[in-house]
Amino acid sequence: MADLAGSFFVLSTLGIFAASLSSSGPVDIRNIFNKIRIFPPFLALVAALFLRQIQFPEWLNFTLLQIGGTLTPLALVSVGFQLELGLLKGETVPLALGLFYKLILGPALVTLIYVGILKSSGTVIQVTIFEAAMAPMISAGIVASNYKLNPPLISLMLGIGIFLSFLTLPVWYWLLKGI
Repeated sequence: MADLAGSFFVLSTLGIFAASLSSSGPVDIRNIFNKIRIFPPFLALVAALFLRQIQFPEWLNFTLLQIGGTLTPLALVSVGFQLELGLLKGETVPLALGLFYKLILGPALVTLIYVGILKSSGTVIQVTIFEAAMAPMISAGIVASNYKLNPPLISLMLGIGIFLSFLTLPVWYWLLKGI
């Protein structure tokens, strides 16, 4: 739910807007809004909101769950096939900075805000910080690649970021147990 309501909504709107502004070429606000309007995850989010109250037959729920269960493995295999460690040359500094921010500094800042400044605690805060510490978002990488925002760096951020998150997330889990 956090990914659908939070991350995908932001990616489907502000993410598309930022990618459009950052890509080369003229900026056309109407074109940007059209891209947001027809972005498949945004359409899925809108459809999900409208279909929330509809009761589907059990066989359809089961079928959709089975199909949906293939999403993560397919996404990970897709990232793995695109990963070329030979691309590291020339991308080491931006890669290190991006992954340091995504896996360590970003979640630390979220922790500082919620725990240090706002004095919040509990499961919701733990989940929020843990979500912030997750590996780079594959869907965001797809958007950035579609807008030609340094595809080699994107591929490295996703592939190496997913691997490194297997090392950093247990540390965050351990740190969050006390919050």
